[in-house]
Amino acid sequence: MGSIDEADYFDAREEQLLVKLQREHGLSRRQLLKLGARGALALAAGGSFLRSPVASAFQQPSGIVKKLPEEWFERLGTNAEMKWQAMADEGYLTPVEKFFVRNHTATEIIDPLRWRLGVFGSGLKDPTGRSFSLRDLRRMPSETQVHFMECAGNGRSFFGSQQGTPAPGSQWKLGAVGVAEWRGVPLREVLERAGVKSSAVDVMPQGLDAEVITKGVNEGHVRRPLPLAKALDDALLAYEMNGEMLQPDHGMPLRLIVPGWVGVASIKWLGQIEVADVPLYSPWNTTQYRMIGPEYPPDSPPLTRQRVKSAFELPVPAALPGGKTLRLHGRSWSGNGSIKRVEVYPEAVSTPPSGPVYATAPAAATPVRGAKRPTPQGWHPALLEEPNPRQAWVRWSFDWRPPGPGNYQLRARATDQTGQRQPEAVPFNNNGYLFWATVRHSVTVG
Repeated sequence: MGSIDEADYFDAREEQLLVKLQREHGLSRRQLLKLGARGALALAAGGSFLRSPVASAFQQPSGIVKKLPEEWFERLGTNAEMKWQAMADEGYLTPVEKFFVRNHTATEIIDPLRWRLGVFGSGLKDPTGRSFSLRDLRRMPSETQVHFMECAGNGRSFFGSQQGTPAPGSQWKLGAVGVAEWRGVPLREVLERAGVKSSAVDVMPQGLDAEVITKGVNEGHVRRPLPLAKALDDALLAYEMNGEMLQPDHGMPLRLIVPGWVGVASIKWLGQIEVADVPLYSPWNTTQYRMIGPEYPPDSPPLTRQRVKSAFELPVPAALPGGKTLRLHGRSWSGNGSIKRVEVYPEAVSTPPSGPVYATAPAAATPVRGAKRPTPQGWHPALLEEPNPRQAWVRWSFDWRPPGPGNYQLRARATDQTGQRQPEAVPFNNNGYLFWATVRHSVTVG
């Protein structure tokens, strides 16, 4: 068999989609074209839009296309947080169907055959720039990278529940994060083909989702400047996620991946990139996504790298069996690099967990043969598992024998390769960004 042209393969696959819809729904090709990509893709996903010529996630209460089973997700408006117990039986990567969703408006569905990426601006030799189709990008040299994606507000709820300083916005716990294998074209490849000048300083990716209205003010499409140095370093224009074409909720047909940085930098539904020889600005690097608060200077820079965090693969709160040594599992990650050390602190408390107590998944707290003596309070090293790459996460385990029945709080703290270690508390900021203190995870032992 001869070599396969990847661009031809994907074009053929998208053509096969139209044939499949014609056959399964009895629609003519003209009807499908009139229906448009939104309706066609929704039909392929099992929906039915025969009553309406227009279909998008805006017509769905959640603003999200994929299914959101309660055992995997907590819904937060047009966002969906992954529940950490959903990762208890999983491997290293977060499955696409369990990956969290962060939307500024709602999921957009775009026709990949008609889509184009425009690259333009004063930072190019020809400011009018160039336009690239998905086929063009697929013909370029590709890279596969494994990185975490994390919302800057991940952990925001703990400013209120642990530190008594609640912050507005989606009340994420720790589930606005996931690790995936991203495949696509290095951004530097596209910029070089577009003719980037040595005098260029900023790159501004912009999404094709709906314009954002905040307190009656139209802030336009989501866009955020990126320093040219970062754009040329490791930024990726991804068209695949975990070996499959990007799904609508995660940016189909193309999204930007900015390794280690806050999620807002990784623009979804990418439509254009401005390259400039002067600094660029948007609401997402001026009035938003900056540390603003009593303990931060007024000229605090825009957020870039994520901080170090840890999470247990347990429900919140959780119920665990007593009288046994239990193997607890969790994951830790940092925008600075790989994780050097993880420690766990089991602590008996008198206050029972708030809310319903859920039985944990067996893989999350498996009874094992171990020490007969109870584990004393204090910090204890966890066992790290390979792999442990930069800008992703490391899995770890910790054997714990509770002293007896009762209420406990488990804490995990990680230290990354730069020496940054999770603290007991972090300074408050007005928007609740970058909560990276240790989180108290309540459990009841029977």
